[in-house]
Amino acid sequence: MSSSNGNGEGAGVAAANKGSWSSFLKSIASFSGDLSSLTAPPFILSSTSLVEYSSYWAEHPSVFVAPASESDAAKRALLVLKWFLSTLKQQYSSRNEKLGSEKKPLNPFLGELFLGKWEDEAGTTELISEQVSHHPPVTAYTIWNQEHGVRLQGYNGQKASFSVRTINVKQIGHAIYHIGAYNEDYLITLPSLHIEGLVYGSPYVELNSNTYIQSSSGYTSKISYSGKGWVSGKKNSFTATLYPEGKEKDILYSVEGQWNDSFTIRDAKSKTEIETYSPKASQTTPLTIAPLDQQDNLESRRAWHAVAEAIGKGDMEVTGTEKSKIENAQRELRKKEREEGREWERRYFSGVEPDEKFKLLAGKLGYQLEADKTGGVWRWDEAKYQTLLKMPPQADSKTST
Repeated sequence: MSSSNGNGEGAGVAAANKGSWSSFLKSIASFSGDLSSLTAPPFILSSTSLVEYSSYWAEHPSVFVAPASESDAAKRALLVLKWFLSTLKQQYSSRNEKLGSEKKPLNPFLGELFLGKWEDEAGTTELISEQVSHHPPVTAYTIWNQEHGVRLQGYNGQKASFSVRTINVKQIGHAIYHIGAYNEDYLITLPSLHIEGLVYGSPYVELNSNTYIQSSSGYTSKISYSGKGWVSGKKNSFTATLYPEGKEKDILYSVEGQWNDSFTIRDAKSKTEIETYSPKASQTTPLTIAPLDQQDNLESRRAWHAVAEAIGKGDMEVTGTEKSKIENAQRELRKKEREEGREWERRYFSGVEPDEKFKLLAGKLGYQLEADKTGGVWRWDEAKYQTLLKMPPQADSKTST
């Protein structure tokens, strides 16, 4: 577990790596621009591509689909809030716990895919994630459970900067959770975050500021992240409230706790405790993906297999060689597209103009799109998906990376 309790600079870094870590910190401090383009020291590289991170939204499928079974609109909104809060540990601290510290993910190439499904008591929940833009880097995703009529879709990019030994990351984009039975939508804004523990070589994520969930049924959830836990004295602390839109002081439900551990939900009127939920103690459902030899060449695990294998072995020479093969192939594809006057065709998503339903929800929150920073506004394209389903397997192109 990473922490900021080291005794000095590089305390969490092996002796052999301290020199490269110090150089990396210096390069960050003097760098102007988006830090995502910087090359990290080999020992802090992850073998996982950023396009896989979309799966963290639904590693508890039963919690993901639960709102669809609730007939009361306010309680549905509460279940959506609970589900969102349950995803934060997986999204922002699971890698830290698994790997010992936050690692820099592989930068997805344009068109990279990550496909999978969860199968458990909630039925089958499916995931499609696609890198829809490389400059700027943007991942679009959709997760759905047909049996329960629930779908999440969204897209996000990141803008990173450095200040006072901390990397600050602004997430750009949003997600929309849809319940078919009630024709109900929830606009979800994304948290900003900062990466602490750099000076000790043990990076970890903290969330900051506020995020919101706005429902089309007339309820708003506000989540406030307290970073270092100024109220509780604990890291990863937060408070959340759910209220009728426009009536922030008329709180119906409140939630507080640590997003990486457990949180308690209360009825704000009676102060009665409704539930204490622990993402830390809740077992996740494994994501099933196709074997490598059955994956499309654009699927992440297949495309990055040689790189991931080399990182796992600590062979940074092979890592660099294999990464360069992919990057050079991508440059050649972009060059050919420019010469032919065309651009890469996204497989599952399309750039769109925001619809009126989205504008209404965004207006209630004062949420502003930053389409210029995400290469557009990205939405799931059902027509493309249905066309692909009708194709014989061999026609689902194995485009080379």
